[in-house]
Amino acid sequence: MEGDRSLDGYYIDPNFPNPMGPNDARIIIYGYTPSFAVGILGVVLFAISTAWHSYQLFFRHRPCWYFTPVIVGCAMEIVGYAFRILSNKISPYNVIYFVVQYFFIVVAPVFFSAAIYTIISVLISVVGREYAPMGPRLILAIFITSDVVATIVQVAGAALIGVAESNRRDPTTANNILLAGLAFQVFAFLVFIILLALFLWRSRKVTMMTVKRSFIIALVVATLAIYLRTCFRLAETAEGVMGYLSTHEVFFGCLEFAPVVVAVFLFNIWHPGRCIPRRPVTALPR
Repeated sequence: MEGDRSLDGYYIDPNFPNPMGPNDARIIIYGYTPSFAVGILGVVLFAISTAWHSYQLFFRHRPCWYFTPVIVGCAMEIVGYAFRILSNKISPYNVIYFVVQYFFIVVAPVFFSAAIYTIISVLISVVGREYAPMGPRLILAIFITSDVVATIVQVAGAALIGVAESNRRDPTTANNILLAGLAFQVFAFLVFIILLALFLWRSRKVTMMTVKRSFIIALVVATLAIYLRTCFRLAETAEGVMGYLSTHEVFFGCLEFAPVVVAVFLFNIWHPGRCIPRRPVTALPR
């Protein structure tokens, strides 16, 4: 939504006077007034995916407990989009609403990434460790730790941006902290994608005999969707506070919201509990 940017180039909504409460910044930190429609769509779609994944986990694929992080991530997305709705309906200037929605929407994909890491770990165990560049436990340890560190830095940076804006201070340092966390996350996930590609290439003959090709395609698309979302966040932050990408919600909708929705619903349709065998390939009938 376009509005008045006359306050030092920052965004204020002429249709929404600043209530100037104790938790309100002098400008709208989003760079726009969050869309109510996007908020509702986010809550509804992630609620559907959460219910679907919960049904698959508890009633259809009980041995697949390693995929629980997807449910946690979807639940966090629901909270994040609910607070964007609050920003639209109550106050887009509220710093707490901004920080909470940012925290949940930024942290949620970490759980989706963790679920992808566990899928690869299970695939390695089923197909054969000789095809993998490293062992399944090492993959989990390295990349989950990397995501946790990167996310902590990002959330800290976002919180400091909110504090700086509410206190009318320069948010550049806080934005650089956020940028560092995102750059590290993009690099770490790129390394994982390379390792995934190596594993799938080396094990292609065995994998195609063990796992449905459609599941592998869904896995790759979901992985790239999550990576696209992370690259968008990096580009957005690299522009600085109130850059073009961060102040136009269409980019958020197309490059944050949409890729994550695609990823979680792909795993609803091609659930690993249904598509990955429970036993190593050597134990499967020839």
